[in-house]
Amino acid sequence: MFTTVLMIEKPLAPADVELVTTLHGEEQVSFVVLMQPRGDQDRLLRAVDDVALGHLENAARENEVPEGSDAFKPAELALAHSVESLHRAGAEAVGEIVQRHPLDALRTVVERAGADEVIVLTAPHFVEEFFHRDWTSRARHKVGVPVLKLFAQQDDAE
Repeated sequence: MFTTVLMIEKPLAPADVELVTTLHGEEQVSFVVLMQPRGDQDRLLRAVDDVALGHLENAARENEVPEGSDAFKPAELALAHSVESLHRAGAEAVGEIVQRHPLDALRTVVERAGADEVIVLTAPHFVEEFFHRDWTSRARHKVGVPVLKLFAQQDDAE
């Protein structure tokens, strides 16, 4: 069985589930899903990304997005939804909330699970990607397995 650590920042959409569960054809895949609650430090970068993607109304509402300890419950719900969606698609999956340094947690989970790869499923983050400060760029130097970046399905209601 192929083991994938899947880093997400929002609940998996049906298209995301189909994408990650079919990447390896007929081979059985098990997932360890990592979800990090949003943090205060991300607000400006999220707003810049919203503007760059033409989602001006989202940029104006960034201060309404739960952050810090208020983001923990929505993250738990998103993680539970994502793990259940993977189960319904026939995959084995477990999940964890990342409460501190996501890349340190990622390395620990990769080692503990004996993961074959990491998939970072994310929205575009132009500023972080330009400076190679995004999760994918930084993870490639930390985990010792292939790291693949995929763009999550965008929900126009966001």
